[in-house]
Amino acid sequence: MTPLETVQHMYAAFGRGDVPAILACLADDVQWEYGEQGPTPAPVPWLQPRRGREAVVGFFESLAALEFSRFVPHKLLADGPLVVALIDLEATVRATGRTVVEDDEVHLWHFDAAGKVCRFRHRADSWAHAVALGAVA
Repeated sequence: MTPLETVQHMYAAFGRGDVPAILACLADDVQWEYGEQGPTPAPVPWLQPRRGREAVVGFFESLAALEFSRFVPHKLLADGPLVVALIDLEATVRATGRTVVEDDEVHLWHFDAAGKVCRFRHRADSWAHAVALGAVA
């Protein structure tokens, strides 16, 4: 599969709740939420940096705190080993009943030479996620 096809496959698997299919597309040492997180990363479990396929399982486990009412990848842009996805989502944090809404949340998918995801990052409104979680006022 091309990187674009792989990302389409992973979003379809996410929609089915098929986490093993997503994990199979990741490099063993994938960097999840790569990049500088600042002196204090957002207190949002699903936006924490992780390293390695096994650690990414924790990301999917953390999503159990959310009830998604909308998750729509509406634009996928591919350029070689990079796929950029724009996502519209709405999810309610089960513990607080508060909703987070993202229009055009950006997902960055980087692929290695073997066709596996080697780096991934959400570009999301982490403050809105933290407020919905009740982690900040």
